[in-house]
Amino acid sequence: MAGVSERAVSFGAAAAAYEHFRPGYPLELVDEVLAYADRPVRTALEIGAGTGKATRVFAASGVAVTATDPDVAMLAELRRQVPDVADTIAVPFEDVPLDRPYDLVFAAASLHWTRSKGRWDRVAALLGAGGVFASFGGPTRLADPSLAEAVRTARAPFLRTDDVPSPDRTPVDAPMQWPGTELVAEDRFRDIRHSTLERRERITAAGYLGLLSTISAYLVLPDEDRRAAFASILRVLPGELDLDSDITLHLARLA
Repeated sequence: MAGVSERAVSFGAAAAAYEHFRPGYPLELVDEVLAYADRPVRTALEIGAGTGKATRVFAASGVAVTATDPDVAMLAELRRQVPDVADTIAVPFEDVPLDRPYDLVFAAASLHWTRSKGRWDRVAALLGAGGVFASFGGPTRLADPSLAEAVRTARAPFLRTDDVPSPDRTPVDAPMQWPGTELVAEDRFRDIRHSTLERRERITAAGYLGLLSTISAYLVLPDEDRRAAFASILRVLPGELDLDSDITLHLARLA
């Protein structure tokens, strides 16, 4: 299977599908982040903004978002979808200019694509005094365990797993998940919190395959294998299915 670095830059080829099939984020999430900040949040730097699924809800709440992403195709789609974004910068997080502080730095299902070395140095350097960091996201899983097993079996000849492992290998049943596990060990951050926003969606089989078509593990497959994997998965799917797509939110404040 392809390495994480290759998967991290695979999304641009599916930018339109990503925008169409990936779920967005609720305003409830923004409300929780802003309530935690407990001060005006006027500016934000977004890590790995993609097509702007999270950008738009923060911008709609009056935050001037500078959206960064290494993929120009993803940012082009973002600008179409979020015309009121403050700015876009087509660079990986490691090359984001440290030329101004922000009230908020946030990552929506993207922090795991950044390099571990120097990650928190850069986050701290991008935040103004008392600034807030937020990371949120989570896997979208089939709610029916028997259907999930059928899909795994159908996918297995082409792809062993489509998960992205926890960057620090934290067990899935641990009370604190990554990146909270790293944040609690960082003296530069305090008041570490994590919470879960429950979300369940019902979609069609075609919609589920569309969602899979935006997942990096499939994007980096050879075209023939990807088509064969989707055909095999489609054969075991009902017409409609339920997804568990809870959002895990981690928050921290610059000390």
